[in-house]
Amino acid sequence: MVKTTIAAALSAAAIIAPAHAAQSTALRSPDKHVAVTVRAEDGKLTYAIARDGKPVLLASDLGLQLAGADLRNDLTLLAASAPRVVEDRYQMAVGKKRDITYRANEQTYSLQNAKQQKIDIVFRVSNDGVAFRYVVAEPSLPLKKLVQEYTSFALPTGAKAWLQPMAVAQTGWSNTNPSYEEHYQMEIPAGTKAPTDAGWVFPALFKTGANWLAISEANMDGTWQASRLAADSTGGKYSIDNPMPAEVYTNGGLMAEVEGTLTSPWRVIVLGPLATVTNSTLGTDLAAPAVAFDAARVKPGHASWSWAILKDDSIVYDVQKKFIDYAADMHWDYTLIDVNWDRNIGYDKIKELADYAATKNVGLILWYNSSGAWNKTEYSPKGQLLTREQRVKEFKRVRELGVKGLKIDFFAGDGQSMIAYYNDILRDAADAGLLVNFHGSTLPRGWARTWPNLMTMEAIRGFEFTTFEQKDQDLMPSHAAMLPFTRNLFDPMDFTPMVFGDIPNIKRASSNGFELATSVLYLSGIQHFADTPEGMATAPAYVKQFLQNLPRSWDDSRLVDGYPGKYAVIARRAGDTWYIAGINGTDQGKTLMLDLSFVGKKQGVIFTDGDQPRSFSQRSIAAGKKVAVIVKPHGGFVIQL
Repeated sequence: MVKTTIAAALSAAAIIAPAHAAQSTALRSPDKHVAVTVRAEDGKLTYAIARDGKPVLLASDLGLQLAGADLRNDLTLLAASAPRVVEDRYQMAVGKKRDITYRANEQTYSLQNAKQQKIDIVFRVSNDGVAFRYVVAEPSLPLKKLVQEYTSFALPTGAKAWLQPMAVAQTGWSNTNPSYEEHYQMEIPAGTKAPTDAGWVFPALFKTGANWLAISEANMDGTWQASRLAADSTGGKYSIDNPMPAEVYTNGGLMAEVEGTLTSPWRVIVLGPLATVTNSTLGTDLAAPAVAFDAARVKPGHASWSWAILKDDSIVYDVQKKFIDYAADMHWDYTLIDVNWDRNIGYDKIKELADYAATKNVGLILWYNSSGAWNKTEYSPKGQLLTREQRVKEFKRVRELGVKGLKIDFFAGDGQSMIAYYNDILRDAADAGLLVNFHGSTLPRGWARTWPNLMTMEAIRGFEFTTFEQKDQDLMPSHAAMLPFTRNLFDPMDFTPMVFGDIPNIKRASSNGFELATSVLYLSGIQHFADTPEGMATAPAYVKQFLQNLPRSWDDSRLVDGYPGKYAVIARRAGDTWYIAGINGTDQGKTLMLDLSFVGKKQGVIFTDGDQPRSFSQRSIAAGKKVAVIVKPHGGFVIQL
């Protein structure tokens, strides 16, 4: 056996050994707490992860199968580069922090198979996790066509999982699945089989011992399909799986296929205590840097939106003018005009509304149907964004109308050609100076860093589902308490929160304090608030004033307390002011002892539930090591310090 340490690797540029000798190298995080061990033995390459010596992932598989190249079996480790420090600093207008610093140690492992075809695997270890990706530049394969990725994640015995099932393609309303819109299965034994063959979505959350880990991917440039975890994870060993054949742009490709160098997305494993995982920015740290976009147009904000409560019949001129007035009264930045505006209002009248909105410092966002032949939706405008020629023409037209952004709906899933379609839309919208919100969509996977014009994406069973059926409303509080730890972990999420008034034919499950808390708890570049002017009128003046002055973006964020699916308390800072929001997803009251000493000696106010249903209360509060907050069942609060 040949055993190589980092010290040895630093003194020698490469490790050369016979194909079937056992070789291992350990790469550690800058703070030395996280270690990944890469091992070559019997022609296979595996990796394992530990934190403070405790296993987080057991020996897990690595490798690719390409057409004409088996890069999984009969591998020889040719070289392990000397570890090097990777540092990056960047800013995000949309996310949990504005100024972000990333630091990791990186090492590249070079291998070849029995045919002397080569593959590199690049590992990075940061204080909050591990990432790796595959790079194939093999000149004997000018065209590199992916058949299967063999990456796995082997959880230790006894691990628990919090997972969202992937919907089967071409199911659901008008064949619009998959759209990452299922309910989570919470605290299930790792290894539980998914309810369908479609598998589980990212981010996937697990707990093993004292450590939590979230698995996802980042840096999706359109050359590779979006992945998920396979349905079968016998023994707690999860594997990367592929989209279903129908998840493609019409006649487009399903799997990665490139000429030249094939580079996979980063496989991302954030790990540590729950606070470390929740506070991590690893999902954007590993995304591609931002494309050029006019900084003056990167304008996060808040929006009024009639469709959430009033549905299709509200998309008419007079109602939209009323919602523009509502946005102006609330000091909000946008009004979203949803489906069928082209039929019910028309371009000329949209121009009138845009001009009127501009006088009130409100911008318009218009809805579009992305789809071609991949579903049965009839909402319009439909089929106007399918080609670059169409997009350039349409985006120029709506910019000349004075429109600020687009909501684009009903995508087909995760095939390579569909991921390329997302990137193409974002690129053309950026060229036109338009903001973007994707619905009926995949997970963003770090796109908000790469595309500064991407404000938000749905990819969640959001508020609208709770207006369709009572069962979704009843499940909403626990579902909502999952999202800061999973879907909203790295990426903006258009849940469309906050209703104080009535929902037609539905009994609301959450309190007003809960609803107010979601305005801070959920991260979205444009927060589309669901309530109507009539619902907002039921709130006291101090709540309305709070929402009028609520920051549009955040300088810092941190987990204060929580447990996935049960409760969540997160602090966010804008300037010198901290906002601490909490929700209780359970049907039992909670008394929380919150450590707010990180805020300093600040005074402020807490907004929470009153004694009567759908009422509010407010009182003074001071930061400290122990701050007691009583939270009602399905209740919530916001502290402003």
